[in-house]
Amino acid sequence: MQTELAPDVQERVNKIIHTLDLEYINSLRIICMRSKGSEARAYARIWNFPQIWQKALDIKTYYIIEVLSEHFDNLPEEQKDKVIIHELIHIPKTFSGALRPHAYFDHRIDEKAVNELYSKYIASLRSFVEK
Repeated sequence: MQTELAPDVQERVNKIIHTLDLEYINSLRIICMRSKGSEARAYARIWNFPQIWQKALDIKTYYIIEVLSEHFDNLPEEQKDKVIIHELIHIPKTFSGALRPHAYFDHRIDEKAVNELYSKYIASLRSFVEK
């Protein structure tokens, strides 16, 4: 498997974080990577840096969003945004280095949750354009 930085995805992530006002996510500590040759069937994955490593190495929290080129790159733009939103929902409001599971307490990370945030994202973009 080959990996490289993904500045196009980074730009998209930063725009989504800013537009949705996800102030708890430090976009400077989100790194976007593109992988090629993975056998996984996912469009993207989010990787955390556990607290024990952060403390041992005296490093702040970072997250990596990896897009799998074979699956992600050919998606329509709307779907790419939804995939990124899905990955961002996994980041807890504490920005601790942990990851939220797909089901936690009374919340779910599923198509419904992603579509709700995507609708807010599009509405925010439209209101910005109209101003």
